[in-house]
Amino acid sequence: MRPILLQGHERSITQIKYNREGDLLFSVAKDPIANVWYSVNGERLGTYNGHTGAVWCVDVDWDTKNVLTGSADNSCRLWDCETGKQLALVETNSAVRTCGFDFSGNIIMFSTDKQMGYQWEILKVAKEHTKQINDIQSSVDLTMVISASKDCTAKLFDSTNLEHIKTFKTERPVNSAAISPIMDHVVMGGGQEAMEVTTTSTRIGKFEARFFHAAYEEEFGRVKGHFGPINCVAFHPDGKSYSSGGEDGYVRIHYFDPQYFDFELEA
Repeated sequence: MRPILLQGHERSITQIKYNREGDLLFSVAKDPIANVWYSVNGERLGTYNGHTGAVWCVDVDWDTKNVLTGSADNSCRLWDCETGKQLALVETNSAVRTCGFDFSGNIIMFSTDKQMGYQWEILKVAKEHTKQINDIQSSVDLTMVISASKDCTAKLFDSTNLEHIKTFKTERPVNSAAISPIMDHVVMGGGQEAMEVTTTSTRIGKFEARFFHAAYEEEFGRVKGHFGPINCVAFHPDGKSYSSGGEDGYVRIHYFDPQYFDFELEA
């Protein structure tokens, strides 16, 4: 089945996020607009306008009532999902890089770039990567997290004690990784960095989403499409499709063929 191409950003995609039901897909980019799309057909439902800088992160609450965004304009903004109206503005001293809701939707969290004079209470540390970590996503049951790193690997951890479980190796920086909600699969996206890309063909650039078996750590599939590094990947909550957002400014929704669900890796 052909992928659905979402064209609503002028700059590189920074994050994509499904709501809990999976009928909506939210996207943010290095432009000031957040978009919401119908995931079934790629139709744009609307935009959230108000930021004045790149938008680094987005989240949607449990019942798809409110949307949260964080930006390089030193603010975190809360929006009414349906109307697009801005409900609250939290101003910060530096760029907001990650944001999220708790399950109740009453508490928000966000992280900012480092600031002088701020100390963190560290609960647990796991140092398994040798270079910068670009993305961390949890499994649907929250028992595991997967990290994506510039060191060309993604790693699976137990979320309670950060015990390292598996490693998935590639030959390019990994920008994002996600865990399937229904299969023992992970999807990874990345590729050569933008400044190195101009001298190479798209094939050498390795702009493919790559699928690995979560238990065997073996790669079993690749999906081409983006004309630049993949910056973010996400599985649909039903596990029957996934989306990727690229440096090229496009979001692509891919529905899996029936063979994907029958596939078994030979041990």
